[in-house]
Amino acid sequence: MKVKIHSEGINILIVVMLIMIVINLSAWMFIRPAAIPTTFTVISAIFYLLVVNFFRSPKRTFHGDRHNVVVSSVDGTVVALEEVFEPEVLRRRVRMLSVFMSVFNVHANWFPVDGEVLMVRHHNGRFLSAYLPKASVENERSTVLIRATNGQEVLMRQIAGAVARRIVTYAEPGDIADIKDHMGFIKFGSRVDIYLPLDAEVFVKIGDKTTGGVSVVARLREHPDD
Repeated sequence: MKVKIHSEGINILIVVMLIMIVINLSAWMFIRPAAIPTTFTVISAIFYLLVVNFFRSPKRTFHGDRHNVVVSSVDGTVVALEEVFEPEVLRRRVRMLSVFMSVFNVHANWFPVDGEVLMVRHHNGRFLSAYLPKASVENERSTVLIRATNGQEVLMRQIAGAVARRIVTYAEPGDIADIKDHMGFIKFGSRVDIYLPLDAEVFVKIGDKTTGGVSVVARLREHPDD
């Protein structure tokens, strides 16, 4: 089976490969006994496969009922599910659903709902562990506000972590949000928060595993004007 590599990883993989080649050729040319360069080669191969695994970009298709559905934006583990006050954009109480990605997860980010992108905003910040609750408001992050097809607002936040220092956001105001499409990418482990209306029906709990673009995590209630 072919492994598709995300465009965000191609240059990095080329650079890493060149570095590995230089290191291993030097080891084989100048280091003895042979067990040492052999060890270098084995470690390099394992490391390179891990980097390739990180940048894989599987094609995802959602087959369920898309009406009012909210899907996970990322692969990972649900680490928070609570009612909070969102102070930066929505400025009201909402339900926050957080999914943490390890370095072994796919790191492409999907739109959580169908609709229209209203706002995209980058926030400078710290690089605390993305697993910590305060990472949502203190870490480097990118926020995307979407008006779902039923008129309700859903906010998605990409959060950098202690290792992840590069957030890529493709969404722009006015774009059509579609749950089959990539919204962005976070390099080397991090977290994504989805802020939902308080009356949204949530289907996951802390500790559950999610698959980006596929796992249904919630359903929005019908908008009063529908």
